[in-house]
Amino acid sequence: MIAYQPTAIDRSAANALDITWSDGLRLRYDAAKLRSACPCATCREKKSASDKPKKPMSLPVLSLAEAQPLGVSSMQPIGNYAYNIVFSDGHDSGIFTFEFLRELGSPQNND
Repeated sequence: MIAYQPTAIDRSAANALDITWSDGLRLRYDAAKLRSACPCATCREKKSASDKPKKPMSLPVLSLAEAQPLGVSSMQPIGNYAYNIVFSDGHDSGIFTFEFLRELGSPQNND
């Protein structure tokens, strides 16, 4: 059973969201932090590969979307337990459960 559910989602800046939860807690989510915490299989695989030693001078090639400031393009509910978040770099396969989102947010004042 899910303890808390989002009651409001607001864009607080071009690169951040605020979510108000059913218990009144308001948390801020930086798009880059959300993207780096993406729980999808591809991201988990990339994270485990990044732990391996790299060849000297092997630099990644960035697409135009990856070189731009990262933002959240959209969020779609997945049942009553999660959101699928689409990022401005085109990444769209992460499913963020409400429990996981609660862990990732930074507390905000409840003005």
